[in-house]
Amino acid sequence: MNTLLFRTAAPLIVATMLVFSVYICLRGHNEPGGGFIGGLIAASAIAVYGMAAGVPAVRRALKLDPMAIAGAGVLLAGLSGLLSLLIEAPFLTSIWLYLDLGETVVPLSTPLFFDIGVYLTVFGTLSAVALALESDSEEDL
Repeated sequence: MNTLLFRTAAPLIVATMLVFSVYICLRGHNEPGGGFIGGLIAASAIAVYGMAAGVPAVRRALKLDPMAIAGAGVLLAGLSGLLSLLIEAPFLTSIWLYLDLGETVVPLSTPLFFDIGVYLTVFGTLSAVALALESDSEEDL
């Protein structure tokens, strides 16, 4: 599937999918969505871009190895759970911090960072699998 129409439309499709995946990830704490489904959508975007531009172009665009992204996600998710031990609460207990930024209050929480960690883990793992399946040679891996 390497038609001119697909190669032309793919960057717009990928950009839309990536923005939507971040939206789904961030709204997942209060509504349906979350890190897992957001990571799936983002990995699907990488697969689409890989079909259109090729694996080497995707690897150049990512700048990081997808498995390194997955490892960072596991680390972030684990650390967000361990923070509750600092206040002598059970593992994965929610901790909230409210930042006053002028007239706006921005709530930050450990569930948000856990969801971001899950997002990065799913994105990195499935992107690595998709790129491995799409590669033509051992050099692309």
